Amino acid sequence: MRSEIRVATNQAPPLVGHNIITGDASLVEAITRHASADLVEDLAVVGAEAGTPEAREHGMLANEHHPELVPYDRYGHRIDEVAFHPSWHWLMQRAIGHGLAATAWEQQEAGSPYAHVRRAAGFMAWSHTEPGHGCPVSMTYAAVPALRADEAIAKEWTPLLASTAYDPGVRLASAKRGALAGMGMTEKQGGSDVRANVTVARPTSVDGEYTLHGHKWFTSAPMNDVFLVLAQAEGGVSCFLVPRVLPDGSRNQLDVVRLKDKLGNRSNASSELEFDGTVAQRLGDEGRGVRTIIEMVAATRLDCVLGSTSLMRRAVNEASWHAAHRSAFGSLLAEKPLMQNVLADLAVETEAATALAMRLAAAVDAVDDPHEAALRRIALPLAKFWVCKRTPYLVAEALECLGGNGYVEESGMPLLYREAPLNSVWEGSGNVNALDVLRALGREPEVLDAWITEVGRARGGDPRLDRAIEDTLALLGSLMGEPDRLELNARRLAGRMAAVLQGSLLVRFAPPEVADVFCASRLGSAYDGTFGALEGGDLRAIVARATPVVG
Repeated sequence: MRSEIRVATNQAPPLVGHNIITGDASLVEAITRHASADLVEDLAVVGAEAGTPEAREHGMLANEHHPELVPYDRYGHRIDEVAFHPSWHWLMQRAIGHGLAATAWEQQEAGSPYAHVRRAAGFMAWSHTEPGHGCPVSMTYAAVPALRADEAIAKEWTPLLASTAYDPGVRLASAKRGALAGMGMTEKQGGSDVRANVTVARPTSVDGEYTLHGHKWFTSAPMNDVFLVLAQAEGGVSCFLVPRVLPDGSRNQLDVVRLKDKLGNRSNASSELEFDGTVAQRLGDEGRGVRTIIEMVAATRLDCVLGSTSLMRRAVNEASWHAAHRSAFGSLLAEKPLMQNVLADLAVETEAATALAMRLAAAVDAVDDPHEAALRRIALPLAKFWVCKRTPYLVAEALECLGGNGYVEESGMPLLYREAPLNSVWEGSGNVNALDVLRALGREPEVLDAWITEVGRARGGDPRLDRAIEDTLALLGSLMGEPDRLELNARRLAGRMAAVLQGSLLVRFAPPEVADVFCASRLGSAYDGTFGALEGGDLRAIVARATPVVG
């Protein structure tokens, strides 16, 4: 008979068997607001599968068994393939099958008014399973708007990228049921300064065809079927499409030098590539490469916000679930006032991120609306800067709610913690996005008008928000005309603009207790960013709203 000391008690049960979509009140409200209640029902199957024990197990296994580079086959032929654990393929098959890659673009073309809202909510929910495989899914989604720079190329590749069939393997694209895209922009010597790229593009005798000679320092993801890359042509930095397999069925000259040994995102293969006569097709005009690929960058920014929001929500789920089942000092942790303060603060941060992320997805759906286009231009770098920057801090605090239980791998929290900084680094760091906000404000006056219009829709709803709007505009006015001061304060300005935008959405759409706490903390002059330092509000209701319900 086992002694009582060997029987585990006072431990939270595993968080499985819940619906990631329907169990997230803020996400359900956002989907309904920007689309319809019917779409929530349609997405419920994604949320249900994402919350299964099987999905959780596959996510853990895909991270435990890292991808491996296979440069040569058994006969010594150079193949440059990547081998993945079966759990990776399980996750990819379902992500693609649920239409979370590029399907939304074809749905939008077919007249669906909510294609990108659907895809955004599904991507956010499915990322709870494991965030790393979201990278090739995101790259595939983001490639389509850039491909539209060339009608023939777009016609050839978009149906494959928009397919719901996951068909891995290096084969001729025309022989596949679906394809995946990757992107290679940065190089060793330049990083985010892509105009410093040294990869050379040399035209061949075929119209629009070039050979590439050089390297890419960080390419995601090397097992994909086609890549968008930047290189120096005679007319300047240009964008090129690089297929893995050439029309005659032979493999393109594309060497995978190594896979990156990364802090997180370890299930995903990120690589260094070398080009030596690699065949490529020009996408757009010579010298317009940055402008061409920026369409892809904008779409990846949205996914960075969605992915970071998903990490936040998963972390808050785990923390609130643990606190609802773990007792200490005579009662449940969730009943302790200070723990309620922490959990409510984390929940409010997550709800603000959700509201902003889904608002941006709705803006992508509004393809012909000038206000929405201008809002996308300013709000995407704002959200990318702010939401991704807040995520590591939030995940660390959520991990601490589990104490030692959160520090062991089986909890899943270390995976989230390692992943948390990724989206702030990907596609340009916080500085790059803060400076892009300044660039947009300086070159496109309509973007400030769009921000003012959007936050102005909540005027009168909360005096703290009203003051924050005026203070932010005053800050911007004091900096304009002084370039050095403006750049020095770029992060401060971007953070304030993003928080005000979040606040305006919560005031308009969130429950009063959520909007009240957000405005009192994030928009107040005394806020120092410390989670769990709220000074009042209906914290119990906020925590209850954020705690998952199983069954």
